[in-house]
Amino acid sequence: MTPAAPMRWQRALGLDHLTLLDIAPPDFVALAAGAGFDAVGLRIAPATADESPWPMSPGSRMLADTVARCRDTGVTVLDTETIRLTPRTDLAATEAVLHAAAELNARHLTTIAEDPDLTRLSDRFAELTRIAAPYGVRPLIEFMAYKTVRTLDDAVAIAARSGGGGVLLDALHIRRCGADIGQVARIDPVLLGYVQLCDAPLEPPGEADLPGDWVLPRGQTPDGGAAALEARAGRLLPGEGALPLTELLSVLPAAIPVAVEAPRLSLRDRLTPAQFAARARRSLDQVLAQWRDASAARDQRVSD
Repeated sequence: MTPAAPMRWQRALGLDHLTLLDIAPPDFVALAAGAGFDAVGLRIAPATADESPWPMSPGSRMLADTVARCRDTGVTVLDTETIRLTPRTDLAATEAVLHAAAELNARHLTTIAEDPDLTRLSDRFAELTRIAAPYGVRPLIEFMAYKTVRTLDDAVAIAARSGGGGVLLDALHIRRCGADIGQVARIDPVLLGYVQLCDAPLEPPGEADLPGDWVLPRGQTPDGGAAALEARAGRLLPGEGALPLTELLSVLPAAIPVAVEAPRLSLRDRLTPAQFAARARRSLDQVLAQWRDASAARDQRVSD
């Protein structure tokens, strides 16, 4: 039986690189296009200390090939990763990453908080936002239970005082950081970048619940324990777990871009990259269809 064609939606739908981080950026763009995604997130700088970066610096052959692949497929770059904001991060040195992001015509640049001094972190995120503006790239702050920005409220406060930066919402981190749908609903839409969808059980796994022999792509390390290992290798595809994804979508602007970020090493062992990307797109379509039907039913009740 021929698989159904991907559904059409009035919003950008992306596939984030962490889902298949072992695939080189030009090939990842082609993979996403083949699965019916119209945007990608690309890891152009490492997110963990020992991670082996893809050679995506300005002037590199891989960056030029990725730009060409985007042009040929029509796939846009929704997000680039990553700037790690540590107490020692040289913001001037981030311009190489910003230059690469600009060549890709990327909308956003994800930043990860690794500075325990949140006042200093906030100041440096604002400075990064200022530096990024001429490149046409918007930094986004991401909150995670195993990083120094652990709450949605802190992320929103940092973005609000940055002079143009935003917040990246991740369905897994929303749950694991204890945020609720009401908090998300109260965010000023101006501060929202985009939303990453995956799925998971409601309760976080413990060390014993996750395989101890996983080898993470590109030399990533689970430096945040079980929480980091789940986020980097043990997620479920949208609709395969218990996270309230349709409720999350219902409180966000209808046109906000949505990307699948769902690295799942156990499933990767059974599927080719193309099969995995296609399954991710089908999973996203199913969740969006549930959101559409729930919204229509809610509108009908209101009209009645």
